[in-house]
Amino acid sequence: MKRHATAIWNGSGKDGHGTLTTQSTTLNKTQYSFNSRFAEGVGTNPEELIAAAHAGCFTMKLSFVLGEAGFTPDTLETTAHITLDNGAITTSHLVLKAKVPGISREQFDACAADAKENCPVSKLLNAEVSLEAVLE
Repeated sequence: MKRHATAIWNGSGKDGHGTLTTQSTTLNKTQYSFNSRFAEGVGTNPEELIAAAHAGCFTMKLSFVLGEAGFTPDTLETTAHITLDNGAITTSHLVLKAKVPGISREQFDACAADAKENCPVSKLLNAEVSLEAVLE
């Protein structure tokens, strides 16, 4: 499976602006800018999108891990806090609230640890990055 998204940027880094469009068009020419990234401007930003991706991926992975262990969660709610520090993403802190009938704390902790280590976005955040660049 492959997915894609497209970013278009016009202008300088500080005064320019851009749009993001995802393959599904859930984001469709969604604006982003210096102000939406580093201040409180209108629009999204890469760190917010990484937080959403990590929260969503981890939560779904945890649901699968719990299912493999014989448990069905009533509710899993995860908030991911991404830290951008000196030009690098330094942390992704996951905060999970869960309702899982019949599970012990030990079983739950083991399932959550498994999901944290093995969700694809957790793995990506510590992955080698490659680039194919075309200049037109």
